[in-house]
Order: sequence, then C-alpha cells, then structure tokens
Amino acid sequence: MRQDSASIMSKTLPRIIKKKTIAKSRLFKIEALELEFSNGVVVNYERLLSSYAGAVLIVPMLDNDTVLLIREYHAGVHRYELALPKGRVEAEEDWLDAANREIREEIGYAARSLKHLRSVTIAPGYLGHETQIVLAQDLYESRLQGDEPEELEVVPWKLSEIDRLLAGGEMSEARSIAALYLVREKLKER
Repeated sequence: MRQDSASIMSKTLPRIIKKKTIAKSRLFKIEALELEFSNGVVVNYERLLSSYAGAVLIVPMLDNDTVLLIREYHAGVHRYELALPKGRVEAEEDWLDAANREIREEIGYAARSLKHLRSVTIAPGYLGHETQIVLAQDLYESRLQGDEPEELEVVPWKLSEIDRLLAGGEMSEARSIAALYLVREKLKER
C-alpha cells in the first residue's frame, strides 16, 4: 500500500543514539550511525557525507531546443561521457552564483537568466548529498579558467532528440538525464 506525501512527512524521524566519523577524504566523510526508530528498533547505518556546501548541475540552453553538453572523463566509470556542466558550491557562494561560475569555466558561457528548478539526491539511503538543478538561459560568451585537467569538449544537442542521445550510450549520469527531461517538459509549458 502506497502512502501519500502528507503521511510520509508526518512520520517521526529516528533518534540518533550515536554518530561517529569512521573515514574521511578531501571530498567525503563516512559516518556510522546508531538509530532508534519510533517502534523501538535500533539499527546501525553508514552514510557518506559531502565535505562541501553542495553541488549544482546546470542545463545551459543556447536556444529553446539546444542544450550545451560537455564530454569529459569520469573516473568513477573510467570513460569519457556526455553530461551537463556541474560542480560544487563554494562555502560563501549561493547556488546561482556557483551555476554561473561553473558554466563559465566548463563551456565558456555565462547566463543572464538562471532559474533554480529543484534539488535532487542520488542515493538518499546512504549518501547525504544534494544537487541543485539550475536552468541557464540567455547565454553570452564569458570564459573563466576552471580546474579541469584538460579542455572540455562542448557538444550542442537538441532537447527534442534526447531519446537518440540516450540510445547512443554516451550519457549514463542519472542527474543529467533527469535534468534534461525536466527542462524539456518545462520548456514545453511555454
């Protein structure tokens, strides 16, 4: 039986009995949690937490049907893939400033119009990390030096051809795929 969102939101969060950092890198820390649920059941969990202020994923639209993708190396899967520009939010930076900085660094454009669309998680069962999806429109050329180890290839792609993009196998990142569909539907509303 499926619960409605109101009843899910009213559930009492488990009580954290104990939490301890068990490993740490420059990007993440692993935290062990001992939790007690409202029914008295005690469970041990581990979660991965980000060491920075969050992340942005930007959908830079050259026009109402052309998105600018990047081809870059992804160490997690050890291959080059197409994806949307993305990056971390610095400590004193808001999401929209981070989004504009990232597209300037990665695709050589800035946006006159930036709209926060929504926050997404990747694996909320064990990963405490949120990514803010930002729509960037009214682009103009403006390049900043980034921290990528090599020049990123910018690949224009038609939103109307997302199915062909996904069938080609060059894009597997779920956040980018979800963001493309989200923006395609949003732009259809106009």
